[in-house]
Formats: sequence, C-alpha cells, structure tokens
Amino acid sequence: MSAILIVEDMQDINDMLYQYLQNDGYSCMQAFSGTEALLLLKSETFDLILLDLMLPGLTGEELLTQIKKKSDTPVIILSAKDTVDTRVEVLELGADDYICKPFVLKEVLARVHVQLRKRNSSTNQLLQIKNMRLNLMTVELMIDDHKVALTKHEFNILRLLMESPNQVFTKQAIYEYAWEDDYYGDERIINTHIGNLRAKFRQYSDQDYIQTVWGIGFKFADA
Repeated sequence: MSAILIVEDMQDINDMLYQYLQNDGYSCMQAFSGTEALLLLKSETFDLILLDLMLPGLTGEELLTQIKKKSDTPVIILSAKDTVDTRVEVLELGADDYICKPFVLKEVLARVHVQLRKRNSSTNQLLQIKNMRLNLMTVELMIDDHKVALTKHEFNILRLLMESPNQVFTKQAIYEYAWEDDYYGDERIINTHIGNLRAKFRQYSDQDYIQTVWGIGFKFADA
C-alpha cells in the first residue's frame, strides 16, 4: 500500500483529499503546516506528497526544497497560484506535477496514479535506505545531497548489502558477487574494501551503514 502525505492548511480540502485517497486504497497522513510536514518527514517514509504552497510556518516552496535535497519522493503541487511564473519556479525546484485549485478529485487521483507508476518503474533502479541513495542506472551514490565516488568493487559490495539489508553476507558471498570470481579465503581484500567504504561514508555522515557480524560477515546496519 502506497503512503501519501497531504500538506494542506485548509481543513476541509485536506480532509476531502484524505478521504478520497483512503477510499482508493492509499495510506494517508495529514499535515496542516510546512513545519508539521517537515517533522513527519523526519520520522515517516512516504511514496508521494501532495503539497500546497501557501502554508503557515515553512512555505510550500521552502518545504519542497528541503524534500528534494534528501529524497526523490514525487511531489505534486496543489495551489491557487496559477501564474506561469509560479508553475515554472516550483517545477524548477523539483516538483513533479502542478495542479491548480480548484481541482477535480478524479484528476488528482489520476495524476497520483501516474507519479506512483513512474516511481515504481524507477524503484528497481534506485536503492534507498536512511539518507543513502544508490542509483543502479548511473552507478552513483548519494548521501543526502553529497555525491560519493565509489570503485567498481565498492559499488558492487554496497549494492549487495542494500538489496538485502536484513541479510548477513559471508566474506565469500561478498567476494564472489563483487568480483564475479571464486573466493580463495583471503579476507584482507574484503576487510580493506569495507574499511574504504566506511571511511568514505564518514566524510558525509556519522551514521554507521555497514555492520560487522562477528564470525559471519557483514550486513547493512539496522535497516
């Protein structure tokens, strides 16, 4: 079930969207200010966000900027601001779609379906855990908004751990996947590459992404 965050300060509009989307099978949460939405985004994960622009506290534009710095979650703007300049501005900030108020609920639902289809079709090309995003298509790693350079073997190791974050992998399994070759028991090469990955991660975050499971191997930490 896809999770949707509705950020709209008008109670009647927020409730209307909430009920309509819930009835279509989505799991929805409501926020009535930009500040409230930002707090929810720190503790919850959403597949899509419906965002008004004229909000108390943090504005819609400010919240959109914060969202796009840390995730690729699709954002659909719902706003009474219908000027071309406003639409261009928020689209350049990273909005995925723009719907002017007053809107028709069926159209909102249709656009939600479109964005979630796009997200689902690209999900297989993007691994995201915590604040780390590994793009399998471009072979790029992002921690928050920082690009982290990886070698081929580092990328393969991280991909293996992120694709099955709850699984513990032996050093043999890691080597055979990352090097596509038989393992002859040299643990140093695995330990060196894990150490290099951890050193790169520490440049941008104090989180521990790779957990050592003594006597067995490694896993993604607390996924």
